[in-house]
Amino acid sequence: MTAQLIDGLALAKQTRADVAARAAALTAQGRRPGLAVVLVGDNPASQVYVRNKVKACEEAGIHSVLEKYDASMTEAELLARVDALNNDPTIHGILVQLPLPKHIDDHKVIEAISPAKDVDGFHVASAGALMVGEAGFKACTPYGCMKMLESIGMKDLKGKHAVVIGRSNIVGKPMAMMLLAANATVTICHSGTADLAAMTRQADIVVAAVGKRNVLTADMVKPGAVVIDVGMNRNDEGKLCGDVDFDGVKEVAGWITPVPGGVGPMTIAMLLVNTLESAERSLKSA
Repeated sequence: MTAQLIDGLALAKQTRADVAARAAALTAQGRRPGLAVVLVGDNPASQVYVRNKVKACEEAGIHSVLEKYDASMTEAELLARVDALNNDPTIHGILVQLPLPKHIDDHKVIEAISPAKDVDGFHVASAGALMVGEAGFKACTPYGCMKMLESIGMKDLKGKHAVVIGRSNIVGKPMAMMLLAANATVTICHSGTADLAAMTRQADIVVAAVGKRNVLTADMVKPGAVVIDVGMNRNDEGKLCGDVDFDGVKEVAGWITPVPGGVGPMTIAMLLVNTLESAERSLKSA
């Protein structure tokens, strides 16, 4: 068997087209969605991510504001900028690109963002809302993974066993909560898991999100399983690759996401969705 690809590029294109249509409708009502992206320092990877997010906004008809600051910016100065954006009615989403310079506390900055504009879904209030099943912004990467599962007919996961490899606040933990909300039985694995392969071989769905090459190999996958690869690494030739041994696993799995062209495009697409929904909510409460 050779696994079918879950095409993140095609699904993201479809999602962004829907966002563009809804954004145009909002703009016609005088409420153009706005996203502020704040970049502190000159991290090369962050610059690429930020550029892609701003470009995606422009293509979807979302007003984007990119604020770039030197790495010497103080924590107090950054917190002041976040506060100003919280109070700017033309901005519906605030994204502070991580990582920040070492002298700035990431957590303190994220918590300074208004939960109503936390389109990254990183605020404690957003995480809490996800935990108890209330309305809030979902972290973009796991949200995109759920949309990918829905695209192959896996919306209600009752009776399915999902294994998440990774326990980060950005992907692993919210991923587990979203799978649980979709009625899956969920196992979270991590560096302290004694026999990872014994866990993954039971799984109908595996989400690999640890940032380590070949953490999931063909012998660790149940035939026909769905494999979602969140990893972003470089192989020995310097080419982009994920956490999954793609060439091996695709011969066992039923569905698999490629890297690149899988989860990455969906992460940006869901950021646009969150920003749009924030603008829609603000119009209703006006």
